[in-house]
Amino acid sequence: QGSELAGWAMGRWTYEGIDLNHNFADLNTALWDAEDRDLVPHQFPNHYIPIPEYYTFANATVAPETRAVIAWMQRYPFVLSANLHGGELVVTYPFDMTRTYWKAQELTPTPDDGVFRWLATVYAAANLAMASGERRRCHYDDFTRFGNVINGANWHTVAGSMNDFSYLHTNCFEITVELSCDKFPHASELPEEWENNRESLLLFMEQVGRG
Repeated sequence: QGSELAGWAMGRWTYEGIDLNHNFADLNTALWDAEDRDLVPHQFPNHYIPIPEYYTFANATVAPETRAVIAWMQRYPFVLSANLHGGELVVTYPFDMTRTYWKAQELTPTPDDGVFRWLATVYAAANLAMASGERRRCHYDDFTRFGNVINGANWHTVAGSMNDFSYLHTNCFEITVELSCDKFPHASELPEEWENNRESLLLFMEQVGRG
């Protein structure tokens, strides 16, 4: 339909009404509760955190797509990943969920915050649309003053994100790339979108060789 006729929510939910962007197991809360009780790391792990039993039940609200991705992640030991979104021009990094449960925004860094900020910056600095001197804001937020990167929870909290799940369950470092102001670019605009992101994608993949 193109951006002119499609709202931001178009395509967000599956046929069953599940938002795949928030459908992974919330491992953050279990970790932070264990930290508050001084159980980490001797009685509760701070990585390779197991999936809660309730999440594995047949009647749990887990999409088949989500179950398939989790099985894929468990089969292959990914260490670097990025998921591509639309609607903004910014790169976000974990944690995506605020530690203070009632806050909609809160800086919530991981113990690997320096690495995550590096990975996000590598992508954003090489992205032609983000780095352009003629760049204008997509909506209300001015991400240019942050170098076009932001801690996900400091933008808006997301429980059950793939980024946090990947990090806590499989040790994979995953970022989210919001690669265009337009969620539904027209076919004629796709070559430009590819050029905007080509070098970023290559540079990001090269970071897999870092320690």
